[in-house]
Amino acid sequence: MKFFIIYSVFAIVGSCAETKYSTKVENLNNSVKVTDSSLISKYSKTITPSELEKNLFKFSSKEFQGRGVSQPGQKKAASFLKDFYLENNIEVNLQTVPASFLPEKITTDSENVIAYIKGEEKPEEVLIISGHLDHLGIDNDEIYFGADDNGSGSMAILEIAQAFKIAEKEGHKPKRSILFLHLTAEEIGLQGSLYYTQNPKFELSKTIANLNIDMIGRVDKHHSDNPNYIYVIGADRISKELNFINEKTNNAFTNLELDYKYNAESDNNRYYYRSDHYNFAKQNIPVIFYFNGTHDDYHKPTDTPEKINYPLLAKRSKLIFATAWQLANRENFLLHNTDI
Repeated sequence: MKFFIIYSVFAIVGSCAETKYSTKVENLNNSVKVTDSSLISKYSKTITPSELEKNLFKFSSKEFQGRGVSQPGQKKAASFLKDFYLENNIEVNLQTVPASFLPEKITTDSENVIAYIKGEEKPEEVLIISGHLDHLGIDNDEIYFGADDNGSGSMAILEIAQAFKIAEKEGHKPKRSILFLHLTAEEIGLQGSLYYTQNPKFELSKTIANLNIDMIGRVDKHHSDNPNYIYVIGADRISKELNFINEKTNNAFTNLELDYKYNAESDNNRYYYRSDHYNFAKQNIPVIFYFNGTHDDYHKPTDTPEKINYPLLAKRSKLIFATAWQLANRENFLLHNTDI
């Protein structure tokens, strides 16, 4: 009987503690407010299907030879990205990823492309928007064009960066710095993002979040009847506040179905561990991985630019832009789950 009474007391205390935590989470959700709605709506309009299509047809053309790591096509792709930023007066540099850092079969250095808009009030704090620029190159004389994987994410970053730059020119500079990070060697083990996290341009402790974009231009078989969706992976794992911001931003601007199917820790696909955001998550940086799921052309030569849904690519890009605006301009650093 004594054991039962003691057990019951602990059960009650545990229940109260759980209720208290859930109340904190609810209060946190209620505290998240979307700001700058008119500005976000204005600059979102600069992200257009036609520009995405024009750039992606170039980026996924024969000229770029499938963008295999350290191959001539990948280096052309890096130059293409760099030139875009220079044309838009956005500061940009190449970060050399040495061949010695990469798997033994790679004998030539590669590079990450790092573009940058300096924050006005908190320049030492940074939001990173990332996506990998490489793909599978050429195999058996066939080009793996990688239009969706990850030409779609790469071109989305360009449009998002351009939108922020137009806003800056018109007097709306972000409070925090924003890093537009195009990563190499994702396809051979997330090596470009690993190199960046070991050689960061900003202190990792001052990186507010990483929004990683990898394949957002197609529709998978699970959504063939409703393409108005995006998979969201990892958003609540380190910071529930980040997840709430993304959800409320979506409700305010894009109304996509946010599908959390692949965010489950029991998911056998383990997508949370399979793109560049994971190297940031390992550094306790809150992340969101935006993803459209796989399709019949995944990792095949048939992943070509005419199969991209450009209006949908633009809409998904606008969600990421709007979420990035909220993060770059909020007053406080994101609250981590361990701090709730």
